[in-house]
Amino acid sequence: MATRVLLTGFEPFGGESVNPSWQAAELVAAAPPEGIAVTAVQLPCVFGESLSALRAAVDEVRPELVVCLGQAGGRHGVTVERVAVNVDDARIPDNAGARPIDSAVVPGGPAAYFSTLPVKRCVAAMRSAGVPGAVSNTAGTFVCNHVAYGLAHLLATELPGVRGGFVHVPWAPEQVVDGGAPSLPVETVARGVAALLRAAVVTGDDLRVSEGATH
Repeated sequence: MATRVLLTGFEPFGGESVNPSWQAAELVAAAPPEGIAVTAVQLPCVFGESLSALRAAVDEVRPELVVCLGQAGGRHGVTVERVAVNVDDARIPDNAGARPIDSAVVPGGPAAYFSTLPVKRCVAAMRSAGVPGAVSNTAGTFVCNHVAYGLAHLLATELPGVRGGFVHVPWAPEQVVDGGAPSLPVETVARGVAALLRAAVVTGDDLRVSEGATH
């Protein structure tokens, strides 16, 4: 039996016409790794609504693994988030015009959750596939972190047998036509995500290697 994986990406936001997280999710779902059944679902870039859509997708797909993708413009590679924090603090409005400041994602929830993906093993798998990858220690405080925390809370409180986490992807080349910021082709991102899924499906045990940061 193929392992059921829910892979999400976001709709465009911040005035962009595309979101590479959704483009990559579609590509992976169209040609999933062997032995993995991938269902791709687009989430709205809206506080609250994104978690409702994620919950509905989880209920429908009944996945064994959930990986949520989001756009992190300015990053050089595909970054696997280690932790999500219980705060919404929006620098810009979401797609519904909401801009929460210092609000809890889940009132009364823990301050933070660690990903249940083997983050370092996932990074190593992407690098082996020729895709630049790294561990990230912040998912920001916008809708990406909102979803990362909401997913972790859902898994911890209701679906402890399901693993999951959040992964950020760089801008696509068409988003930085002036060449002034790093980008990756969506096809390259999709190859990295596929490698990540293969690694995450096989084991939840992580590698004991240094991927820390000084700041």
